[in-house]
Amino acid sequence: MLIIYFGFIAVIAFNKAWLGTLLTSTGVMTIGFPIGVGVILSAIALTGIYVYRANGEFDDMNRQILEDSR
Repeated sequence: MLIIYFGFIAVIAFNKAWLGTLLTSTGVMTIGFPIGVGVILSAIALTGIYVYRANGEFDDMNRQILEDSR
C-alpha cells in the first residue's frame, strides 16, 4: 500500500498534467480520478486481507506461543 500511495503522490508531484488528461475527447473525467479511486479501493482490499489473516492465521500463531510458554 505504501508503494501505491507514494507512487500516486509522486505522479502528482512530478507529472500533474498527465493526471489532468481527459479519458475521452468528449468526456469530463480525467485520468487522475479512476487512479485515485483505485488507490482508495486497494487500501480497502489490503485492509480486508490483513484483517482476515490477523483474525485467523496470526491469532492461531499467538495462541500457540502462549500455550508453549506455560
